[in-house]
Amino acid sequence: MKKLITILCAVLFSTSVQANNNIKVVGSSTVYPFTTVVAERFSKETKFSTPVVESTGTGGGMKLFCAGIGPNTPSVTNASRAIKDKEAKLCANNGVSYIEITVGNDGIAFVNSVKGKKVNFTKQQLWAALAEHGPKPKKWNEIDPSLPDQEIKILIPPPTSGTRDAWNDLVMSKGCAKEVKSKDKKACLQLREDGAAVEAGENDTLIVNKLGADTTAYGIMGFSYLLSNKDKIQAATIEGKTISLESIQDYSYPIARPLFVYFKKQHFGVVPGLKQFLNSYVSKKAMGPRGYLSDIGLVPLDKKTFNEMKARAKNQ
Repeated sequence: MKKLITILCAVLFSTSVQANNNIKVVGSSTVYPFTTVVAERFSKETKFSTPVVESTGTGGGMKLFCAGIGPNTPSVTNASRAIKDKEAKLCANNGVSYIEITVGNDGIAFVNSVKGKKVNFTKQQLWAALAEHGPKPKKWNEIDPSLPDQEIKILIPPPTSGTRDAWNDLVMSKGCAKEVKSKDKKACLQLREDGAAVEAGENDTLIVNKLGADTTAYGIMGFSYLLSNKDKIQAATIEGKTISLESIQDYSYPIARPLFVYFKKQHFGVVPGLKQFLNSYVSKKAMGPRGYLSDIGLVPLDKKTFNEMKARAKNQ
């Protein structure tokens, strides 16, 4: 019965898709600028319309993507972390199957205004600054005398953000105090609610502007936004490591991570140009070592992984 319902939905989808011929993309704000550039080039180089790309956050994108198949559901979702088990289950329950493409690597930058002091932080110090179950210092130098004598204020991504998930995994979990972790690992991820941690939404450009107006605040964002705003913001070093293309690619930078794009299999052959869009994305011209996406901050995959992604796309 479930299979029959899926087939009927696909038939209804194919008859109504002409009402909206655009490829619809949702998801991560970090992957958003990369997919937007691919979409613009795709429309210029092919006969197809420009895909519509929206920044909804990784979690919000997955919810929309896995809601089902049909003209009112997105064909693609960007993600700054891998799909979660509960999201994969939602997709399966709604008859959605997908292809996962690792498009490149990224580093999470901990940034402040170029007018502020450039600082080195450890994961333990960052956890102590943000943790609900930590010391809750008012100023950075209460954590360590070498840190700035200024109030702690950090603009953080919302819970729906893949960047927030990655920050939790790579910083909050790793930097968590042993006595807290031994009692409850989930407690390591809880953020302060006294004003030190400020949710700033999915728009990283707004975070950049806020940091420009407040030279004592810090923010969390992807490497590409740092690159495109170097006249306004600078990145702190993390455990002595500077964020760069090289340190992200070899994962010597402590907060490096892969980035993903998911394509809905049921929409191939139904949504005009979707397969061609996939091939445009997973191409040497876009994702390769000297591809145009590297010019805006995407750190290319190693040769082996890139070839695996090309083979995966070719088989669809």
